[in-house]
Amino acid sequence: MSGYTDRAARVADQAAKAGLDCVLISDLVNVHYLTGYTGSNGLALVGPDVRAFLTDFRYREQSADEVDPSFDRLLAPSVDLLTGVGGALGGASLRVGFEGEHLTVAQHAALREQLAAGIELMPTAGIVESLREVKDAEEIASIKAAAALADASFERLLREGLAGRTEREVAIALEHDMVQRGARRPGFDTIVATGPHGARPHAVPRDVEIRNGDLVVIDWGAQLDGYCSDCTRTIAAGDPGQEARDTYELVLEAQLAGVAAVRAGRSGRDVDAAAREVIAAEGRGEQFGHGLGHGVGLEIHESPRLSQQSAAELHAGSVVTVEPGVYLPGQFGVRIEDLVVVTEDGCDILTSVPKRLIIAE
Repeated sequence: MSGYTDRAARVADQAAKAGLDCVLISDLVNVHYLTGYTGSNGLALVGPDVRAFLTDFRYREQSADEVDPSFDRLLAPSVDLLTGVGGALGGASLRVGFEGEHLTVAQHAALREQLAAGIELMPTAGIVESLREVKDAEEIASIKAAAALADASFERLLREGLAGRTEREVAIALEHDMVQRGARRPGFDTIVATGPHGARPHAVPRDVEIRNGDLVVIDWGAQLDGYCSDCTRTIAAGDPGQEARDTYELVLEAQLAGVAAVRAGRSGRDVDAAAREVIAAEGRGEQFGHGLGHGVGLEIHESPRLSQQSAAELHAGSVVTVEPGVYLPGQFGVRIEDLVVVTEDGCDILTSVPKRLIIAE
């Protein structure tokens, strides 16, 4: 049994337990996870007695190469693949689940119109996403390779220096190097934020020069074999001064506490608290306003979440970030992030870039 066949079987089991004959998978990331398909137009129908993949004429050959052979490959009559669902299901009386988070109201109405009267549509939530939380050995190997590639590009960037280059130049150089090393693309839009701009957690790189003494927040990752990596380091372009050094050491202490708290069975809320308490104890809790981390896999942000609101329980095989930060508007920001694999008694760190404060001239 292939990995894709096993994944589809587990979705079919969940469908049966929910009293469904099959589930319509419309989110392309979930379609890829279940079938192997990487194109931009595809649907899957999965149930105890159903394994069907739908695409349009443009992807006939690609789907023949990529889609797991356990799936029947069908062509919809148009690029609107929902028009082919009725034919794939036939006229029987069926209870069909659909991904409530991913099918729009308009799409639901259009689907309902072309299905046989005896077919009942039922919303589902997180059936595939819950499976994606725990990675198998092949997935972890892909994420580890993506992290190693991204780390190598970052190390080259440091050798070339930061001062005198613009945020945008640094981001472009980093992304270009990752692609040259074999990444399909960056895992997300690279963040490079110098000086006061670093106080914005999701800063967009500007045509602003990095000055000597600035702290520079760099958040980057690669996508390789469909899987993403994610890492943040805060670098000093020359001596940043004592306040910046002290803040960096506080964030590093919190980050280490967060990593130490990661293990199977812990809640995302508890892991977040382990890091947050370090920062709050120094009276700087309001300067750490985002969650500690998130899952990473086929998407850069997926379950489980590490945050004050998270009810998620960590499982061995999940891949998550640990990324506390302290942000001082008008001054600077500091964030330190590692990518880790949850284990039964702790975690394995995939990030190789050192966490000590690096002074890059």
